[in-house]
Order: sequence, then C-alpha cells, then structure tokens
Amino acid sequence: MIVYVVFCKDFEHRKGELMGMLVERRKDTRGQNRLESGVKWARKAFGHLVKDKKDIFVFPKEMEINDDKGLLVEKGIFSKEEFSEVTKTIEQEMGRERKGD
Repeated sequence: MIVYVVFCKDFEHRKGELMGMLVERRKDTRGQNRLESGVKWARKAFGHLVKDKKDIFVFPKEMEINDDKGLLVEKGIFSKEEFSEVTKTIEQEMGRERKGD
C-alpha cells in the first residue's frame, strides 16, 4: 500500500505544514508515477484548504501492514489529527511485532 503524506508550502517559516494523508490501495497508478499520482489526488482532496493548489506537495511511502482491515480500509483521506492517530497505532503495532519475534 502507498501512503501519501500531504504538506502545504509555508514560505514564511520555510517548511511544509502537514495537511493530512492519503492511502492508495490500488496497484496501478494509471500511467503516472507515484509522485504525479499523489500530487494530483492531494490537490483534489485538499485544494479547497489553500489559496494556490500548486503549494501542495506529497511524500509517497510504501507501507506493509499485515492486519490493516480495521486501520486503513474504510477511509482513504485523513486529516492531520486522524493522521497522528494512525501513525501512533502503526508504531504500537510494530512495537508489538518486534516484542513477539
């Protein structure tokens, strides 16, 4: 699964502001690379929150989660708050797997 972490450029502070996360469950990005596909989707999903959609950028990450049925299946777009909750859950699950090995 590919996870796109979405940011908006903040020129005053010279860093990106976290906007949310998108979860890509399909294998085929329809002729686009991951970055192009993610930016296009992020601009559609989060474009209404910024003045200029071109200020939106993404970081695609490949993730493998063994038991993701309750975690990411139902929703593909996450807000900042939901994203932080998901990352906490993932870190907890990864910690449990390491302890069990």
